[in-house]
Amino acid sequence: MAGQRGGKTKILLVDDQYLVRQGVRQLLGQEADFAVVGEADNGLDAVRLARELVPDIIIMEARLAKLSTVEVIKQLKAEHPQVAVLILTNFDDEESVVGHLGAGADGYLLKSTRSEELAQAIRFVLAGEFIAHPVVARKLYKWATRRPLVVSAMEHLTPREFEVLKLAAKGMSNHDIAVELGVALRTVKSHLESIFSKMGVGSRIEAVLEALKRGWFSIEEQEEG
Repeated sequence: MAGQRGGKTKILLVDDQYLVRQGVRQLLGQEADFAVVGEADNGLDAVRLARELVPDIIIMEARLAKLSTVEVIKQLKAEHPQVAVLILTNFDDEESVVGHLGAGADGYLLKSTRSEELAQAIRFVLAGEFIAHPVVARKLYKWATRRPLVVSAMEHLTPREFEVLKLAAKGMSNHDIAVELGVALRTVKSHLESIFSKMGVGSRIEAVLEALKRGWFSIEEQEEG
């Protein structure tokens, strides 16, 4: 996965504020497995540097000049689908959250996130997990429940698959789900693959949103658990 010196994860920082970029660079520099390989302060430079450096992950502000973050994500995912994109911003409005995740962002964090949580989020995203700040996750759930109900003929989950889906909806990682259920990590991954197939979706967040739309469980139920 990591394609950088000594096996380190290559990170590209994209934010229009120099002090923010330097702060994040300093924080990530404390992690032995991370290497910040470039910085950009606008969307056009972000695309250019991503093409030149091909980072493992891009940490990106939600609002950029010259080219919108949504367009940046779409271009990057079309050219380099293996590159992960993690949004780090102060904007938690529904339009921003849904727009960026719909474009292909792999996670959405707020700048109030603690440094150790950011480092862990990067590792989770690179491992294929979807990461969202709790505030963002709640807004996603509420957005999902307002959308029209779409019922699939292939929604017959086993009790264990349903349990895995509910834990995923709480924001738990594959590893945490495995610990919670007392099963192997590969078992959780197998359950998720089966869930995706039955529901006709391609990711954890799509599965959770579809489950909420179908009324399989509620936001309140997830927050209480």
